[in-house]
Amino acid sequence: AAFNFTPIVREDYRLGVPVEGIYEELFNSDSVDYGGSGVVNTEKITSEPVAWHDQGQSVQFRLPPLGAVYLRLFS
Repeated sequence: AAFNFTPIVREDYRLGVPVEGIYEELFNSDSVDYGGSGVVNTEKITSEPVAWHDQGQSVQFRLPPLGAVYLRLFS
């Protein structure tokens, strides 16, 4: 999960993940389904061997303004 408490979209936000693989967005509070502006991640996100947040792998995605994103391992 990642949270953005600012009114600025964070393009290419990097988050450390514990497992190599493909991730997908499970929940995004900025979805238009919840009254948000629609800054969502529709594509699958492949982890990279870039250490981040004390993890050996990381992913990059769009982090919406004033919102939360939950990712899950797809494969």
